[in-house]
Amino acid sequence: MEKEVLKEPMFVAEIVAIIRSGLDKEQLLEKLNDYHENDIAQSFAYLTKDERIALYNNLGAEWFSEIISYIEEPDQYTKELGIDKLAAVINEMDSDDAVDLFEDLDENVKNQLRPILDEDVKADIRLISSYDDDEIGSLITTNYIQISKDLTIRQAMHELVKQAGDNDNISTLYVVDKDETFCGAIDLKDLIIAREHDELDDLISYSYPYLIDHESISDSIEKIKDYAEDSLPVVNEDKKLIGILTAQDVIEAVDDEMGDDYAKLAGLTAEEDLKETIGESMKKRLPWLIVLLFLGMAVSTVVGAFEGVVAVLPIVICFQSLILDMAGNVGTQSLAVTIRVLMDENLSSKDKFALVTKEMKVGFSNGLLLGILSLLFLGLYIAFFKGYDITHAFLISGCVGISLLVAMIISSLVGTLVPLFFHRIKVDPAVASGPLITTVNDLVAVVTYYGLSWILLIQCMHLA
Repeated sequence: MEKEVLKEPMFVAEIVAIIRSGLDKEQLLEKLNDYHENDIAQSFAYLTKDERIALYNNLGAEWFSEIISYIEEPDQYTKELGIDKLAAVINEMDSDDAVDLFEDLDENVKNQLRPILDEDVKADIRLISSYDDDEIGSLITTNYIQISKDLTIRQAMHELVKQAGDNDNISTLYVVDKDETFCGAIDLKDLIIAREHDELDDLISYSYPYLIDHESISDSIEKIKDYAEDSLPVVNEDKKLIGILTAQDVIEAVDDEMGDDYAKLAGLTAEEDLKETIGESMKKRLPWLIVLLFLGMAVSTVVGAFEGVVAVLPIVICFQSLILDMAGNVGTQSLAVTIRVLMDENLSSKDKFALVTKEMKVGFSNGLLLGILSLLFLGLYIAFFKGYDITHAFLISGCVGISLLVAMIISSLVGTLVPLFFHRIKVDPAVASGPLITTVNDLVAVVTYYGLSWILLIQCMHLA
């Protein structure tokens, strides 16, 4: 009997059907309450404008604020809301989501919103917007529970219940002293099982990890991953608690960082998406292409310097692309390994030396194997298809094999040392992009291949 294959439920289609079913408000909300806010958000694209406006009115500001945070480009829907309803929605949003939405609005809309937004919401928006996009402070939310270290267990429980009405990140309670300085954290479970006569001080973890607001996101990723907490507190230079970083924020930060690194490895100045204009894409791609153009000219100039070798021994040009491609590939592999290793900020000089040594050994081992294969197979190819005698054929293939070995060793070294150098001078090692390493290694491979051809085949073996 065949097992039934489970298919992903079509939640969006179900939600659209419910919205169009003509249910009254109470029944509609009861039905929609069974679905995740993300699925409701995705259904908006399949509704008419009138259907969406009716739905906004039924959902209310608080529920709609949760739904709209899942929409990547909410412009169309915010325009349908109207200023007063939009203000009510922003007032209900988590501070980080409110900032994201507010920053995407037209300046005219912002000016209309400012007088009618709640003061605490405006303060949160100003605070988070004051940080650069690459700083930890730009990711914080003020949706957390804060209590004083001087409270009793009963008072702490009362404060938890009081604040939980407005804040849903309650698994960890953050503790401050009378000066609002961050002291530590309490696990919700520990507070729940504590007895009334226990001391709150005994529950506080005073060595709880925290992040500094102006720290670079890329520099903090490893710390965030190492602690694996649901949330981490963020403090300013005076150690005042200003917000927290949630697990969702961490995931988004890691995803953005990986996207930026991928873009740099591909030779882009920033990450692209499908909806960008041709001009925007060109601006991100052209800087590296211009650099690579001039590096390519340098490679061509070097090839031209060896035109005497090609003139007297034309067959060597047949295998130029083989040497260049293998050198570029090896360099890119070493680059990828090195960048991944450099994510560990505690890497010692000994570790870096071990990395360079290992990559050279790997380059030598792979180069030796591929060099031997080139010697055998290219030797037979040159002898049977190019009309050379067997001795000359294997001398040429031997030169190709040796060139391949040397080029792969040097390329491994370049692919490791270049990102290490960038890391040393405090530049993101991902800047040592794949195209840059490939072009540099092309230069290395050309010099190696034609230099060895001239020395071994022409000067030593007198094949020409």
